[in-house]
Amino acid sequence: MTAPSTLSLTMVHLRYQFLETVRIPIAVIGNMLFPALALFFFVVPQEAIARDAVIATTSVASLGLFAIISASMFTHGVGVAEDRAQPFDPYVRALPAGPVPRMVGRVGNGALFGLLGLLPLVVIGWLFTDATVTAPRLLAGLGVAVVAAVPFVLLGMAVGFGMPAKAALAAVQVILFPLAFAGGLFMPPELFPDWMATFSELLPTRAGRDLLVGAVTGAEVYALAWPVLLAWTALFTALAVVAYRRDEGRRFR
Repeated sequence: MTAPSTLSLTMVHLRYQFLETVRIPIAVIGNMLFPALALFFFVVPQEAIARDAVIATTSVASLGLFAIISASMFTHGVGVAEDRAQPFDPYVRALPAGPVPRMVGRVGNGALFGLLGLLPLVVIGWLFTDATVTAPRLLAGLGVAVVAAVPFVLLGMAVGFGMPAKAALAAVQVILFPLAFAGGLFMPPELFPDWMATFSELLPTRAGRDLLVGAVTGAEVYALAWPVLLAWTALFTALAVVAYRRDEGRRFR
C-alpha cells in the first residue's frame, strides 16, 4: 500500500480545518463583516472620498489588507492555541507525517478566509464608490497582499504555540488593532502627526499597506517598505520557531 503524499495529506488538513471553521458561522461572518461595515459607514457616506477614484481604491485596499491580516492572526494564533488544548492534538503531532502538511494546510485555510474577507469589500467598493483597478494591478495587489500577510501568519503561530487559547485570543486582539490603527489601515497616514507618520513607517502594517496601495493605484511607496516588511518577517519567523520548539519541549520530552 502506497503511503499518502505530502500534498494529499496537506489537502486533508486543509479540508478538515476549513470544515471545522465554517461549522462556527460567526467566525467566518465576523472576518467578512467588520472591514465591510467600516467601508460602508466611514467611506461610502463621504462624497469627497467615495467619488475620488484614487482615495476610494486606497480605502478598499487598506481595509482589504486588514481583513487578510485579521484572518491570518486569528486562524494561526487562536486556531493553533485551541488545537493545542484538544486531547487529540498530541497524537496528530506525533504522527510520522510531521508538522509540514498540517502547517501548510493551516496557512492555506487562513489565506482562503482572508480572500473571502475581500469579497464584500470589493462588492461595496464597486457598487457605492468610484474605486477602480485594472486586471494587471489587481493581480499585482493580490500578490502583494499574500506576501504582506506572511509576517502576520508567523506572528499568529508564535502566539498560538506560546500561549493557551484564552490568552491567545486576548493577545491577538491587543496586537492586531493597535498595529492596524498605527499602520494606516483605518486612517490615512497623511492625516497622522509627523512623529506618528515617521514611526508608522517602521511597522509591518504600514509597509504592507503602502506596498498594496502602490500595487493597485501606482502610488509612490516609501523606500523602506520592503526592508521593513522583510525585517519583521525574519523576526516573526524566529519567534514562531522558538515558540514551536518550546512547546515541543514542554509536551513531548
